[in-house]
Amino acid sequence: MDKLESVEAIQRMQDYIERNINSPITLHGLSKAAGYSPFHCARLFKEYTGKAPFEYIRTLRLSHAALKLRDEKVKVIDAALDFVFDSHEGFTRAFSKEFGVTPYKYSKNPVPIYLFMPSPVRDRYLYFLKGERPVKKSEGNCTVFVQVIERPERKLILKRGINAADYFEYIEETGCEIWGLLCSVKEALYEPVGMWLPENLRPPGTSVYVQGVEVPADYSGIVPEGFDIVLLPPCKMMVFQGPPFKDENFDGAVADLWENMKTYNPRLYGFEWADEDGPRFQMEPQGYRGYIEARPVRRIGGRE
Repeated sequence: MDKLESVEAIQRMQDYIERNINSPITLHGLSKAAGYSPFHCARLFKEYTGKAPFEYIRTLRLSHAALKLRDEKVKVIDAALDFVFDSHEGFTRAFSKEFGVTPYKYSKNPVPIYLFMPSPVRDRYLYFLKGERPVKKSEGNCTVFVQVIERPERKLILKRGINAADYFEYIEETGCEIWGLLCSVKEALYEPVGMWLPENLRPPGTSVYVQGVEVPADYSGIVPEGFDIVLLPPCKMMVFQGPPFKDENFDGAVADLWENMKTYNPRLYGFEWADEDGPRFQMEPQGYRGYIEARPVRRIGGRE
């Protein structure tokens, strides 16, 4: 069994878990999804995700339950039962051990916590195995939708790296847990993003690429330990959105959009690049919506 086959087997198990997160999951069910023996599936899963299958499932269910408690007016027992915990007491013990706060207290005051938000194993491992497989580009022309949006004055909660210039270098430096914490910030204006910071937002010895989430300009809540918060001025962002893609072809979707951005001339539409006005950002690649990236612009000559 080569690495590519292993990655695809793990991905099938991850997909199966997501589809059945609110239902009982057995090792037999995971084995059937992967197409290999239960023993082999359990060993592979731990090797590629760092967690045994049922540790992964339990932690993922707790994280989904935390989001439900944060965003919906539900009782703790209802969140527990929705995510296949047998009792209020068992759920409370597990939640408190995982996040350091009881589910009841969290529902009343949802402070930032490290949610478990695993990335598809295919995305990471196929990136590092890309020399062993061709990058699948889109057939024909890649149609890209472009629009300009306004970003108000806001603050950015971010975790810096050291030398990272892209997503994969960043998670090698910081680990994969940062995304889960950013997703837990209740006051977020938008979803978390990966960002390339302009020089004026980078202290010496810190990375170009970071992950962060934008919050209101008057945000006065908790800034997690090891994170920074900076004020961003109002700006315009030119957003590029590629066509939907199959998840296994995410790298080709990114490459296609980058090719389009590289040759795009904003001056034809009365804009110019304004990278010093704010971070360029990429949204989490999700096949159903296409790959999305945005870059700061301003009107030529200050015209509105």
